[in-house]
Order: sequence, then C-alpha cells, then structure tokens
Amino acid sequence: MKLENALKNFHPKSPIFSDSASCTSPDCLTGMDIMAAMGMTESQAKFGMTAFLAKNDVSEEDKFSTVEALTQYAKKITPKLVAKAAGKKLGYCLIVLAKMAFEDYARSAGSIFSCSACNGKGLIYSHKDVIKHPGITKLDGTVVIEPWIENEKVEELCISCNGKGQIAHRCRCKGRGKVLDEAQTKLQGAPVYKDCLRCAGKGFNRVPSSVVYNAIKHLVPDLTQSSWSRNWKPFYEKLVSKGYIEEFEAEKLFLKKIS
Repeated sequence: MKLENALKNFHPKSPIFSDSASCTSPDCLTGMDIMAAMGMTESQAKFGMTAFLAKNDVSEEDKFSTVEALTQYAKKITPKLVAKAAGKKLGYCLIVLAKMAFEDYARSAGSIFSCSACNGKGLIYSHKDVIKHPGITKLDGTVVIEPWIENEKVEELCISCNGKGQIAHRCRCKGRGKVLDEAQTKLQGAPVYKDCLRCAGKGFNRVPSSVVYNAIKHLVPDLTQSSWSRNWKPFYEKLVSKGYIEEFEAEKLFLKKIS
C-alpha cells in the first residue's frame, strides 16, 4: 500500500447502498492499522511525513511545520557566499527561500492558486463613463437632447482567470506530461508521444526562478543575476529537492510498517 493511498482515511467515506458485505478477511488492513503505521512513520521520519501531509492539504499546521523545518535545514547548509551577500538579512532570506521551496515542492497538475489580477474574485472593478442615455440628434446634426453620461463603478470579467478566480498550475499539455510528436507520427503513421518540453514531462509548471530572484532582490538590492545563478539558485534547488528526499524516506518507512 502506497502512502498516497492512505490519504482517504482523512476524509469521510460515502455510504454504500447495497447488500454486499464489507471485506472481513483477517489480512485486510483496517483504518486503525493504517493510522498506526502512519504514526510510527511520523515518529521516525517526521520531516518527510509532515511535508507529505502538508503537500496534500491535510493540515495547515503541517505547512508551517514544513516551512520551519526547511528553514532550519537551510541554516545548516547555507553557503558562505550566500551568507556574505545577505548579511543581516540572511534570516529573512532563508524564510523566503523556504516558503517558495515548499510551494515549488507542493505543486502538482491538479493544484490551483488564487488569481492575482482579481484577487480571487473573478471580477475586476474600475470606474468608467457609463452612457445612461445616448441623447437625441437630428439628421442635420442638431443636438436636441445631450447624452447623459455618468462615471460609475463597473464590474468586468477577469481575462486572466476567465471569471473563475483561480488558475491551475497544470501545463499546456493538460497535466499529462506528454505531447504528440508530429514528426515521428508522420514517419511511422501512428501516434507517437514525447515528453512535454514546457514542463519536462511533469505536467505542471514549477515556480519560475525569476520570481524567487525578484523576491530575494527586495531584501538584497545589490544581488546580481550572475550571483543568483552561481550561488543562490543551486542553494534554492537543494531546498526544493529536500522535500522530495524526505518524502521518499517516509514512503519507505511506511511500506515497512504496513507490511
């Protein structure tokens, strides 16, 4: 049983309206067995288990714990050049890097985020001139009644999210990670698929490096692009990969406990 299959125990089950009896085999795992295995796994691999639960939105407290653990890990492996460049703002920089590293780790093809253009409302409010009455004009151009125009607050559909208020992280390949290879399809006469070049076969878009760089540059104005690419970016990638490493360790421990 995989660790991701245990997530169903955190959500209420739907009733089964049938006369079929539930499984009563002695080898069948009960919910108590699964939760006990998860508890023992968390006691030995707390970082990985907390990161996994936070990634799947099981608990808000797990998200804070994961960011805190990433921050503590970042303090231990901070390169000297990064600490020298950050100076007194090193603590703030590590918190920002830890938060953005967790966001990058927690992304998936099904995850969504609030639209920044409309603040998640789906509508954009602005003041515009609204024509209440077009007025009356004769054929010779003589104005009988002047147009009635008032400046009012109007609502417009947000173009970025199409009024949904949320935008998905999935790539243009619709989260599949595969796209049709047109050249090979023409040669072989059958559909041939290849990894999506935009998402490298992951199915979702990662947090752009430029976004992280701009966030750090607000704290360290003297940070240059070359210094970021040479010293800061590899350090940030280590924080992102730390989440996957700890989750993999928790997965192995869970399989041992459940077997």
